[in-house]
Amino acid sequence: MTLTRETPVRLTQYAHGGGCACKIPPGELEEVLGHLARPAPGTGLPLLVGLATGDDAAVVALPAVGGAPAQAMVSTADFFTPVVDDPYDWGRIAAANALSDVYAMGGRPVLAVNLLAWPRDVLPFDLAREVLRGGLDIATEAGCHVGGGHSVDDPEPKYGMAVTGLAHPDRLLRNDAGRPGVPLSLTKPLGLGVLNNRHKATGERFEQAVATMVELNRDASAAALAAGAVCATDVTGFGLLGHLHKLARASGVTAVIDTAAVPFLDGAREAVRDGYVSGGTRRNLDWVTPTTDFGTSDTDTRLLLADAQTSGGLLVAGEVPGAPVIGHLVPQGAHTVVLR
Repeated sequence: MTLTRETPVRLTQYAHGGGCACKIPPGELEEVLGHLARPAPGTGLPLLVGLATGDDAAVVALPAVGGAPAQAMVSTADFFTPVVDDPYDWGRIAAANALSDVYAMGGRPVLAVNLLAWPRDVLPFDLAREVLRGGLDIATEAGCHVGGGHSVDDPEPKYGMAVTGLAHPDRLLRNDAGRPGVPLSLTKPLGLGVLNNRHKATGERFEQAVATMVELNRDASAAALAAGAVCATDVTGFGLLGHLHKLARASGVTAVIDTAAVPFLDGAREAVRDGYVSGGTRRNLDWVTPTTDFGTSDTDTRLLLADAQTSGGLLVAGEVPGAPVIGHLVPQGAHTVVLR
């Protein structure tokens, strides 16, 4: 039966997962990509960031033209199943999440194209229009053009964007540039995954989660660059522990985290206590366990630190004004991450 716009629709019920929690598990993904990190010959454009360290986006250096300043092109794509029931909010969240990869590299997004999968015989197209409107509004807020895109008929709704941005080739934020002695800052609180999972299960709406997910990482990126940071990543589907593990491994350091300093959204601990933990979060925790010293942290804290975020904040090696310092980098030890 095809639904009409007047029929109450819960978009999250049409997806097996939600948001970035539906990502392929990090260990499985690395196994697939392990032999693909090689540059294409003869392109003429130096690849500055590729597959090697699993960074947030790919970057190539652009040729100088006349007296124009040096530039690099940043390219990324991100899409996922509904993370909230409201189509407009889903569009805004998915767009902010896709744009975040450019900000996480120290760039500014300039052009995006939509990626839409839609069950055309099940869900009305005016819902799809609301999703696209949400994405357009966030891109407009970011000063980024939306120039079309691609759509397919799919049993499961999915939405996101492919985004192209620009950056200075010598002012990138990379996940392999962390150095011992540098503090770690986190620009958004954790807990988005468990609150979204509770929303999917119960229909409860968490305004604090929506507000956090639609917030652009633009200002955080600019502040990190202004403070002289050279290393960062955004915290999304692999959780804080997963993305921090990748950063520490790529940089050849160990990250020490003060668990008492990590900010969490209101209601996040209660959601974990009540069992609203996604399979993606549990897979994240399983993946990092062999390389993490958990200290005396309890199970709920470990799950929150591995919580699969959607459109989370930036994790910056450096101090960012207004963002809490949650730890620091030290010389490489037996673990990539140590909790204190």
